[in-house]
Amino acid sequence: MALCSNPNFVYVALQISRIHSILACLYFTSLAAGSEASTRSATSGLIHPYDALYYTGVRAYFSEEWEKAEELLEKSLAAREGLFRTRRQCHEECGPAGHDRLGKLDTEKGSVWDLWAVDWIQRRAECVRFCMGRSVTPSAELPVSVDIEYEFSTRNAYNFLQVVYYKLGKVQKAASAAHTFFVANPSHLEMRNNIEKYRRMEGVTEDAFQDRELKTEKHWVMYVSALASEASSDWPHAAEQWKECVNETLRQTEECRAQCDVAFQRLPDNQEVGIEGLFEKAAALSLSMLSCQQFCVTQVATRAGRISAQEDFLPTQLEHLHIAQFKAGDIGGAVQTLRSLLLFYPSDKDSLTNLQLYTDTLGGDTETQATQPSQEIARYVSRSLQEKQLLYYGKENLNFDFTDPDLWTPEEVVPESLRESWRAEKELLSEKLKEGEKELEMDDSGFYAGGPVLQVGVTITMDDYALNGTNRVVLDGVVDQKECDAMLRLATAAASAGDGYRGRRSPHTPHEKFEGLTVLKAAKLAQDGMVNQSDAKLLHEMGERVRTLLYSYFRSPTGLHFSYTHLVCRSAITGDQEGRLDLSHPVHVDNCLLEPETRQCWREPPAFTHRDLSAVLYLNDDFDGGELFFTDRDATTVTASVKPTCGRLVGFSSGPVNPHGVTAVTAGRRCALAIWFTKEQLHRDMEREEAEALWAVDGQTGKKEEEVKAKAGGGANAAPARSGRSGSQAARSRGRGQVTGGKDEL
Repeated sequence: MALCSNPNFVYVALQISRIHSILACLYFTSLAAGSEASTRSATSGLIHPYDALYYTGVRAYFSEEWEKAEELLEKSLAAREGLFRTRRQCHEECGPAGHDRLGKLDTEKGSVWDLWAVDWIQRRAECVRFCMGRSVTPSAELPVSVDIEYEFSTRNAYNFLQVVYYKLGKVQKAASAAHTFFVANPSHLEMRNNIEKYRRMEGVTEDAFQDRELKTEKHWVMYVSALASEASSDWPHAAEQWKECVNETLRQTEECRAQCDVAFQRLPDNQEVGIEGLFEKAAALSLSMLSCQQFCVTQVATRAGRISAQEDFLPTQLEHLHIAQFKAGDIGGAVQTLRSLLLFYPSDKDSLTNLQLYTDTLGGDTETQATQPSQEIARYVSRSLQEKQLLYYGKENLNFDFTDPDLWTPEEVVPESLRESWRAEKELLSEKLKEGEKELEMDDSGFYAGGPVLQVGVTITMDDYALNGTNRVVLDGVVDQKECDAMLRLATAAASAGDGYRGRRSPHTPHEKFEGLTVLKAAKLAQDGMVNQSDAKLLHEMGERVRTLLYSYFRSPTGLHFSYTHLVCRSAITGDQEGRLDLSHPVHVDNCLLEPETRQCWREPPAFTHRDLSAVLYLNDDFDGGELFFTDRDATTVTASVKPTCGRLVGFSSGPVNPHGVTAVTAGRRCALAIWFTKEQLHRDMEREEAEALWAVDGQTGKKEEEVKAKAGGGANAAPARSGRSGSQAARSRGRGQVTGGKDEL
């Protein structure tokens, strides 16, 4: 076989041969040519096309053939998983195929080298073809449509399965399918409602609510767990989890790359690419495969339910890891991880400063100071850079379309002729990212501050402008001193330590004692004569007052329901305040999980995603600290702060535009009424309604007793009225088994 006359194609072909891809088209073209004949052969036990199974299952669904739909949809999921697993196995099995020919390439030249190269790749292609043929039908190896890929990437098969299993009476499986779909579609309101219904159904256990696709999301589970360990300053555990997260991310990336290497890919169209020869087609096909493998970075960094990837996903994990290792006392590990991070950003000033700090900490331990980067990370970066060089070469000389998924790519990798346009693209990307950040700061809650204040005597002390934010307000005069005193008296008499936090006395800091009281608990205590009935009802009425004010001021577009009401007090623990650096309540967002490093806020459990509007009504100011403050999404830049005082109400939308925290209470006792509202009736506070039902029953009981006394003549000899305890059993049983609001505080 003659050498190609075009040196550009020769260069690409030579380079790509180093990564086992020169003539992968030999396998795919022979497969395509023989697929029709092969389909006539026996295919019993082989994996069938998952797209065909899916289409047939969907048709059965719309025909209400539920059992058939169940069988076909489950088979489509199994076939897809089986196909991916087989590709991975064949990738590993055929990796060494033809390696005995590599030695010839170092000694032969000209057309003889060409023949050895073809022989090497053909051996590998034949191995892959034979390996795949043992388990997969030829038609199942063909690429599926973009529409089908979208259906599976959005987990729509589980959407159909949820209904199918419900129709068949298999509610446990229906709940599992519903949960799996909801993980990737967290804003799907109907599915969320369905899940709540399944939770209340007989025969559905908590085990049903497991993500069936969790195996592809393990690295994200580890990521969230590592962040949680960081937040609690459990550095040894955080370091261990970050290391596992890095390893799992690398494993998932390799899994994705294997799919690109073995999956059927179409040869490029001659008219589009302008190539005709074998080497030219091999180069174009190989570049396409390399582009697919590079895109794995984006695929692995995109979480289920997200539409975009997290930038610098792997470097970000390494940054977390070296900090956790340092704080856990593993200086050697921190040095190795930091050197690994520097492979991505070798001139990063912060990383270089940290490296100097680590080496200074090691002192005379020269062996540890000389620790080299992780071999796995070094191979990852080296391979990625080689691939980028080839792809940019193809972009410059072969009209190949390639978009670099990484921000860390060094400029010298890009050919000079492309650098100017590359710089322009990076600047445009930076501008878009900045615009995106600005857009994220826009509140999509539906609230719009500036409405009328409907209570006489209430004044607007601070608005959006004064609070340097969006949908924030401070109102004074909401309650008077007498009412504040009544609430403080109620809190002293009835608040229990750790109420709402599984009995933990100090849910956010060990330096403070936390106490709480709900409206329902106050109502029951009043009914039993333990607290003043009027104080308990005042607690309830204050909430109604707050709702009326904020509903008007924020111009709520729909009804505003109570989600949770909590009278909370924080008391500084005497003798435990010296040198204190923590907060009474760390910076957080009420309806999503704030990630300061990426400025993202994930609206998913365990966050109270249904909360739309937050409020805190202060009852006193005779304490030190305890100020509410708002921050930027970085959780460190304070944008505004509010000092508590009796009758002061702070209201704000519960979303990511309003991260907030509470400064340490260093002396005295800070009490406030914390309230959250939701626009969704499904998530209304059932405990509040139960309290209202108790009072309603007591009211009816009182009327009946008055009628009895009137008929009996009343007077001093009349029987005494029964206590609230005697007539409340029916009311007490109401609401049992119903979903109650989650507990949190401000």
